[in-house]
Amino acid sequence: MRFAHITPYASRRSPVFAENVVAASQPLAAQAGLAMLARGGNAADAALATAIALTVLEPTGNGIGSDAFALVWDGAALHGLNASGRSPAAWSPDRFADGAPFRGWESVTVPGAPSAWAAMSEKFGRLPFADLFAPAIAYAERGYLVSPAIGSLWGRGAAELKDQPGFAEAFMPGGRAPAIGERFACPAMAATLAEIAETRAESFYRGPLAARIAAFAAEHGAAMTEADLAAHRADWVEPISAGFDDVSLHEIPPNGQGIVACMALGMLAHTGVRDLDPDEPRALHLQIEAIKLALRDAEAWVADPAHMTGVTAEDLLSPAYLAERAALIDPGRAQDFASGAPKHGGTVYLCAADAEGMMVSFIQSNYAGFGSGVVVPGTGISLQNRGAGFTTREGHPNRVGPSKRPFHTIIPGFLMRGGAPLAVFGVMGGPMQAQGHVQMTLRMELWGQDPQTAADAPRWRAVSNLDVAVEAATPEATRAALVAMGHRLSVEQPDLAFGFGGAQIIRRLDGGGYVAGSDPRKDGCAAGF
Repeated sequence: MRFAHITPYASRRSPVFAENVVAASQPLAAQAGLAMLARGGNAADAALATAIALTVLEPTGNGIGSDAFALVWDGAALHGLNASGRSPAAWSPDRFADGAPFRGWESVTVPGAPSAWAAMSEKFGRLPFADLFAPAIAYAERGYLVSPAIGSLWGRGAAELKDQPGFAEAFMPGGRAPAIGERFACPAMAATLAEIAETRAESFYRGPLAARIAAFAAEHGAAMTEADLAAHRADWVEPISAGFDDVSLHEIPPNGQGIVACMALGMLAHTGVRDLDPDEPRALHLQIEAIKLALRDAEAWVADPAHMTGVTAEDLLSPAYLAERAALIDPGRAQDFASGAPKHGGTVYLCAADAEGMMVSFIQSNYAGFGSGVVVPGTGISLQNRGAGFTTREGHPNRVGPSKRPFHTIIPGFLMRGGAPLAVFGVMGGPMQAQGHVQMTLRMELWGQDPQTAADAPRWRAVSNLDVAVEAATPEATRAALVAMGHRLSVEQPDLAFGFGGAQIIRRLDGGGYVAGSDPRKDGCAAGF
């Protein structure tokens, strides 16, 4: 595929062409991954070093107590990793009679990220596991200069979470959040990462770190126990997929929302989107309507797969069902859809690729900025708030319960053509992620945009019912056309642009090597050699 050199969108960055590439939302983290490739490591080593470094460098979006997912092309096959944690065994609907909390201890499920690091390294890594932690440990010990976007989010998060247990001790040195460009260090985090490295994460689940997490939970009347942590496992899973012409989008199966992107893409294959230009209002309209249909179904049916007994992922991805849902789309009018009947009766993303052909799509997240806000004293372990992904609705497959994985928003994406790898990408940002996957896929593979151009383009986000948010860079004429079709539009200014996610993309070139892009909405970069 040939890419146009001139981009139609305002951009601060150019696409990066190289044989070994890392793209991440923080430049120092991308360099950590690149250093592993330079030392003879592979894309798995690079992705893990980047992910581990991000727990230190971008604590607003992830931490040691995060969850994680990954898709890995090993040169012959695509593998999926679900390292999301389960709820404490003592959780029950009665415990959450007033609803699932969004912050604090009662929003914390078992963190899965350390298990993801160990599992991926064991299966695919080339370098010693401990080597992958060296950059992160160095930044935690000696400190680093806080980057702009992260510094802004840090200040907002600290204002909200300063009273959560352990938060101020870890992330507000001197009683405040660090300013942009100010040095931040966390020696306790360095010690914790060193212990995870030395024990291959065993200490986190069945050792001293697990004991400290459980003891802090008990101190605050929370349900998490050492037994809950010891019961955790990361699972290798078979990815799900949907096709659009000769390209297939691959995602992690439920409990994540990757199925939303697959469903929407599968529906769009039955529309006239191919006949439209990428920024034409009718093209945006068709994508918005397909996403709305897919989101309604996900809200109704998606949960821990062990609890999706009535409607399965296979049911939702049935070609006949997707064609049936696509037929509901009016090409000229917005609609408020209901869920269908398929069976009748805050986040960081990174990617890496190496000259040998391995490609990794990796995402880890605390969910909301800084997650639950809870930080285990003396460890730097900030805990996610994934329990907020449960519902308390009786009879729903995602109803809160014991030892159960909640619905997850974080999803790594992978594109293939003819059984061969094509691109690794993600668009971090809560409910924006599946919507971003559809937008990036079509921009690159239908409309031929290079990864940087696709990331630079103005984005939209279906909110609820007929409500749609668009970026301020969306042309006035496009906004007017969408309103005329019945969409209720809100325009978000640049300071709110995190609602439109942050894309990191690496795409394979036909003649060998890769081209990569990094979202200008974030601090990050794509780097390679």
